This record gives sequence, C-alpha cells and structure tokens, in this order.
Amino acid sequence: MPRYSIDGIDLRIPRHCLNDGLDQQLQQGVYEWKEVNGLKRHLKQGDRVLDLGGGAGYIAIQAARIVGAANVATVEANADMVKAIEQNLVLNHVDQVRVLHGAVVADAFSGDTVAFDVKPAFWSSAIASGPRQGAVRRMQVPALRLSDLMQAFEPDLVIMDVEGAERDMARQDWPEMVKTVIMEIHPQLYPPTGIREIFDAMSVADFAYMPWGSRGNLVVFQRLPD
Repeated sequence: MPRYSIDGIDLRIPRHCLNDGLDQQLQQGVYEWKEVNGLKRHLKQGDRVLDLGGGAGYIAIQAARIVGAANVATVEANADMVKAIEQNLVLNHVDQVRVLHGAVVADAFSGDTVAFDVKPAFWSSAIASGPRQGAVRRMQVPALRLSDLMQAFEPDLVIMDVEGAERDMARQDWPEMVKTVIMEIHPQLYPPTGIREIFDAMSVADFAYMPWGSRGNLVVFQRLPD
C-alpha cells in the first residue's frame, strides 16, 4: 500500500484508489494544501469540526492536531477510504476522531441510501448524477442528512469537499452554532449561476465571504456577528 508523509502526517492509501495525478500531489506534499491553509487560519482550540468528504483522513488529522481528536468527526462515502481513514487515524495517534460511512445529502432527500459513483481516484468519487461516466462502480451507501449530522456533532466549523453537492448543502438551514464553513466549490460541474446560488444561499444564512483563508475554488464563509 503506498505511503506518504505530508506536513508530518503519515498516510497510507490503497493503490486502487489512486491515479497518477493524485499520487503526484501526495508525493509533492501539495495534497489539499488549500483546505489546510483555510483550516489553520480559522480553526481554534475549543472548536468542534465536521469534515464532509473525508478522503484519506488528512483534513481530520490536521483538525485533530488543533482541537483534539475527540472534537472531530469525518464523513466518507467510499467504504475503502473509510478503512484507510481509520488506519491513518491510528497511524497518527488520533483514533478518537469519529468516522462515519455515508454520503451527505440535503434534508429533502427521502431515501435511506443514495447511489454513489466510485472513481479511479478517490477524490473524484461523488453522489451519482446521470450516466456512470468514468466510475469504476456505482453502489448504494448510507444517506446522511446534513441537519442530522450537525445536530449530532454540534460543530463550530464545517469543512466540505463533496464534489458538487455543495450547491444543495449551501441551501440548508445552518444552525447558530456553526460559525465557519470552508467549502470547496466545483465550477467544472455547474455553470456560474451555480456559484451565485451558493453565495446567495450562504448570504441568506448570515454568512459572508471571508478572503482570509480563501484561495481559488476553496471558499471560506464566516457567520456575521449579531
């Protein structure tokens, strides 16, 4: 199993969950650097973190370094990567991080499971939408509603990389406890009107765009003070 070291964090990732581009980013140490930059800029001791789209567990481990493993929960739909996350948490001595298997869905979703397309590189896997383009396989995974997750974990900060599902997440009700949302947007998956929808919805929920920590398609939203 390939092994990488980034920012003092050791990661083991199943070979069949990698492609050349992802392997190169991991080897060069630039994997998820924008997310880490935003997290380090805004996360503080005492916060609770909900990580949506856990990947290899790298973001959850970074968060656990700051706030303690017991204050972090991560959600991942790919069952193979759930196992990798659990192994990486143990490898980095933060195995108290809570790991949930499932895909995050909007509250209006009616089923208990949702179709999920597993891509050759784990970071491109996503909730199924239309034909199975480029997916290794399509499977049913637990559907985890965002409001249920927030009620269960009461996060101060939510960080998400959910491959296009952020449009639905932005339109959700955001409880007052959530002060910061770090969101990777995916302009390649929707038109500019989709970006506008995200910003408009977050504005309605009393969040403002925060330049510090934002970089390219990694956007930080901060709740406005009362």
